[in-house]
Amino acid sequence: MNNYFELKISINPEIEEIVSDIFFSNFDCEGVVLAEEAYKDLEMTSTTRGTLKVFLTSFPQNLKEILDTEREFLKSNGLTDNELGSWEITLDEKENQDWSKKWKEKWTVTHVTDRIAVVPSWLEYTPKGNEITIILDPGCAFGTGTHQTTQLCMKAIEKYLKKGDKMADIGTGSGILAILAKKFGADSVYGCDNDETVIDVCIENAKINNVEADFELKTADLLTEKYDFVCANILHNVLADIMGDLKNLLKPNGKLALSGILDEKKPVVLEAIEKHNLKIIDTLYQDQWTGFVVEIK
Repeated sequence: MNNYFELKISINPEIEEIVSDIFFSNFDCEGVVLAEEAYKDLEMTSTTRGTLKVFLTSFPQNLKEILDTEREFLKSNGLTDNELGSWEITLDEKENQDWSKKWKEKWTVTHVTDRIAVVPSWLEYTPKGNEITIILDPGCAFGTGTHQTTQLCMKAIEKYLKKGDKMADIGTGSGILAILAKKFGADSVYGCDNDETVIDVCIENAKINNVEADFELKTADLLTEKYDFVCANILHNVLADIMGDLKNLLKPNGKLALSGILDEKKPVVLEAIEKHNLKIIDTLYQDQWTGFVVEIK
């Protein structure tokens, strides 16, 4: 059996899913561990929060060049060096001891709300009462259900999506939001992304969850359909740039859930909401992240 490489990278915990997706998109990445915490007598004694552990099947060629390019892209979209973290890296080659399963040991069921649970695909889980479960392979693409920004959108779906709605997820990542909307009773769901590597992942996740969903490589400005409910979990600057396109997707009484917004970046999104004559009907908070649910005035 071939050896594997364990990479550790220092990041701001708030962007751990974004950095995870960079590794899955650019390298031979089998899995990631976002954070590991140890407890004794109900008190946390240690944590790896702030260090992303990445499991790679081969030595990453052009590692520094690719990460530098991706970091500059994120900075061009409004993130600062402080918000990104240092991205200091250690890389160790390790003996293969069924390592492809090792990264899965720290994953468990994520209870987003009393009604929503995200279950790693290799675990068996029996839903409680009217609980809705999403079966997912964590780390396969942005949107594993563990990050606050994804959960804010999931809570908005639970609260505002109506049975029979036509729903769209812009920047769909793993497809988790579209899949959840279908399970909550949406008549049809659609997801698009500008990253071609995630589309096959979305299709597979829909199959695993036994739902019908359409996914394609496309951006919001190219869509002509109208929807009852739209989700966009994207960086704050991108949300601001495409707010007009998102508005154009809404039916007259449609709802738009916006997430991916650090508290300190709210003014950027609020300005775009006002500029495009949208009205905030709800504001959702989780840790240092904010989500908005808006509609046309």
